[in-house]
Amino acid sequence: MVSLETTQGCLARTANPGKTTILALGKAFPHQLVMQELLVDGYFRNTKCDDPELKQKLARLCKTTTVKTRYVVMSEEILKEYPELALEGLPTVRQRLEISNKAVTDMAIEASQACIKNWGRPVSDITHLVYVSSSEARLPGGDLYLARGLGLSPEVNRVMLYFMGCSGGVAGLRVAKDIAENNPGSRILLATSETTIIGFKPPNPDRPYDLVGAALFGDGAGAMLLGSNPQPGVERPLFELYTAIQNFLPDTEKTIDGRLTEEGISFKLGRDLPQIIEDNIEAFCAKLMGVVGFNTEYNKLFWAVHPGGPAILNRLEKRLDLLPEKLTASRKALMDYGNASSNTIVYVLENMIEENLKKDKTDDDCEWGLILAFGPGITFEGILARSLV
Repeated sequence: MVSLETTQGCLARTANPGKTTILALGKAFPHQLVMQELLVDGYFRNTKCDDPELKQKLARLCKTTTVKTRYVVMSEEILKEYPELALEGLPTVRQRLEISNKAVTDMAIEASQACIKNWGRPVSDITHLVYVSSSEARLPGGDLYLARGLGLSPEVNRVMLYFMGCSGGVAGLRVAKDIAENNPGSRILLATSETTIIGFKPPNPDRPYDLVGAALFGDGAGAMLLGSNPQPGVERPLFELYTAIQNFLPDTEKTIDGRLTEEGISFKLGRDLPQIIEDNIEAFCAKLMGVVGFNTEYNKLFWAVHPGGPAILNRLEKRLDLLPEKLTASRKALMDYGNASSNTIVYVLENMIEENLKKDKTDDDCEWGLILAFGPGITFEGILARSLV
């Protein structure tokens, strides 16, 4: 049985032999920065919509999301080249994929290069690639274009995870963990890349979900390097992934509903999504922690939760009776980048590392914690982890 007690004082934490560790992180964004207070006017101007009721509704949504800034691929230059993207009812999936396929590759390459630089070993040492995206569709997939863009060996083993939505980043960690622990000496690059351009649409009173997306979602890419048994003096492990599980909730598949149509991806989010997550989160966490015999002393853990939206974070905090500071890293990621789908867990973990580095070294911080995300299915992804920073 593993103890929840943390390593005290200045003693360095080390990874357990054979367990997967996150060795480096990286991120990248498109050049277009959107300030939330300017979003409404810009969105309605670019889509030539003058519906005052819809405009007021979006303004209210923008305030409730807690998002302050986001990065997006969409720009006025793109709308000038593809004006049909701002019009209703036109078949534009070809144009959207033309833009998004290139954009997600470019961002994934940039995030991966930053991650590899932070890792400190040559790109030739990467043995496996896990690529995650819900923003592209092509054959061959983005994994091949990323491998080529980075100059990876043609012998690198590739895995693609497509259309897993917000749970994709943690699902990628679970898959990378399995690879690392079944292939001694392997080094896995996990890359996620997303853009909302595939679902960009003009406001429509018949599609209230589109306004939620306009107020909440952002674009970007994330990358992580993983492997077991870090090389002393070369690799600096950040987190150890102790155990990972995935569950789906039967009969909830329509709660997060996405369809690829002639007009791009259309999403519908059930209003009961936060409630469903709240109703099931405690049992899921207990199952994840029970693998190693932990009890449910939730405030002795760190929490790296994908910030699907403020309602989900608020309900999770309330149901588990978490201290407000437990979700600071998640709330900051949401504030700075919006919900960037599978990428966002990278930004949360980076925030958590920054928080830990700022703490007084004599403080008792949380060594153990949970990495969580929720996606279509409804699917719960969870990892019991150790902070090594």
